[in-house]
Amino acid sequence: MRRVARDGVKAIDARDAVVTPSARDVAAVLGVQLQRGDQPATPPKSPPAPRNKMPAASLPQPSGARTGDRPQQKNTAPAASLPQPSGVRAWIPPQKKNTAPAASLPQPSVPTPGDSSPSTFTVALGADHGGVTLKDALVARVRELGHVVNDLGTSGPAAVDYPDFAVAVAREVAEGRAQLGIMVDGAGIGSCMAANKVSGVRAAMCYDVTTALNAREHNNANVLTLGGGLIGTRLAIAIVELFLATQFAGGRHEARVAKINALD
Repeated sequence: MRRVARDGVKAIDARDAVVTPSARDVAAVLGVQLQRGDQPATPPKSPPAPRNKMPAASLPQPSGARTGDRPQQKNTAPAASLPQPSGVRAWIPPQKKNTAPAASLPQPSVPTPGDSSPSTFTVALGADHGGVTLKDALVARVRELGHVVNDLGTSGPAAVDYPDFAVAVAREVAEGRAQLGIMVDGAGIGSCMAANKVSGVRAAMCYDVTTALNAREHNNANVLTLGGGLIGTRLAIAIVELFLATQFAGGRHEARVAKINALD
């Protein structure tokens, strides 16, 4: 078939030949007609069109697509700028905690009844070796408040007996040389017992500002005992400040305190 095509023959008598489909395809590619008797020559099939080898950019684009468009980028805007769905509140950053130092924060007010009481007192202070350090801090604070201080010791770490100093403070008050007394030992209990043996003394051991307020306002306590081994300096100063600032309320408490005095 190829030789015939090279010779320039355009038609072949194929009446006595068996023509296969592949032979017809070859004849069509070569442009040779296969003639079979009275049948008209079969026009050769045109060779298949070559595949489109155009670059991807020149190929026809689907409807609605624009040549050269870049892929859309994701929306990277912060969440706060994106439209929010209806009924959803935008995110609000949490508020910072108040980190101001304690000194700058508002402090709770402490009631100080007894504004009509004398503005200054003479205060007798004493301590044994277990309370001498706290006693020295209280002496300084009482003087800062404008009161007169009778410091009855002790003045060092050597061991002493608390009843001796508790009675010395109590006698200062009972005999009128001081209006109020403060005694400090390790726990405050033994000094309170010793001071209450002196006639005219109403000693109260206090461990917070509430007991200090109650001792002065209801019981008209005139000697305060403290446990230097049980409370810190700041609390002890707060107790002393309230004890000195509070006045006896009188009224219904008057008759009850009178009964205490009658036991001397």
